Amino acid sequence: MVALVHTIAAKLHPKLLARVRNTLHSILLRGIFQGYCSTTTGKLASHGFASMAAMSSFPPQRYHYFLVLDFEATCDKPQIHPQEIIEFPILKLNGRTMEIESTFHMYVQPVVHPQLTPFCTELTGIIQAMVDGQPSLQQVLERVDEWMAKEGLLDPSVKSIFVTCGDWDLKVMLPGQCQYLGLPVADYFKQWINLKKAYSFAMGSWPKNGLLDMNKGLNLQHIGRPHSGIDDCKNIANIMKTLAHRGFIFKQTSKPF
Repeated sequence: MVALVHTIAAKLHPKLLARVRNTLHSILLRGIFQGYCSTTTGKLASHGFASMAAMSSFPPQRYHYFLVLDFEATCDKPQIHPQEIIEFPILKLNGRTMEIESTFHMYVQPVVHPQLTPFCTELTGIIQAMVDGQPSLQQVLERVDEWMAKEGLLDPSVKSIFVTCGDWDLKVMLPGQCQYLGLPVADYFKQWINLKKAYSFAMGSWPKNGLLDMNKGLNLQHIGRPHSGIDDCKNIANIMKTLAHRGFIFKQTSKPF
């Protein structure tokens, strides 16, 4: 083969010969480089380094969707009774991508203590004008059900679960106010994931200061204003996405009612 190449080369014009040599040189280098890349990739994989595509993926979750929820309620020092929900936000988080797909967000008119206290406004950032004339809790719950249906979340084949920062929202606040008003609690509100428990399972420490500790523990920037319901939901979603990318699988933490 080498002799044949030399024979052909001897018969070629010098300029054409130079061009052929350059082409053969490029082909040879490309073959060596591809062989090196293939070998290097194999070595990286054998040492635990995945491809970029694999690095961007994470284990599948048990749910199609996570419904991130964080109520804000009337409050004062000393605490008023009964407390009433005044902000009702939900983020629909895709369980495969951990990205936000849809948002439900409404303010609620309190009826027992219709006037917000200065303490409540300072804590939550919610002023009187934001709740005056807004729907009642009963009306908002009806809107939630309509939104759930529109988003396909009431389909029996779709697995979804609520996620809260603590058990208070769905164990205490919503059932307590519904009982006070004589309203039924939908079954989908009766199971949830407490993000504090999930974080402690994943990280091995309990977040005493809630979202602030979880963001700090994961080196995440806090989003928005603390005790804003919708901003708290965004922080919960961001923490969940970060934990999921680290391989954590979220499971229900609430006990059956």
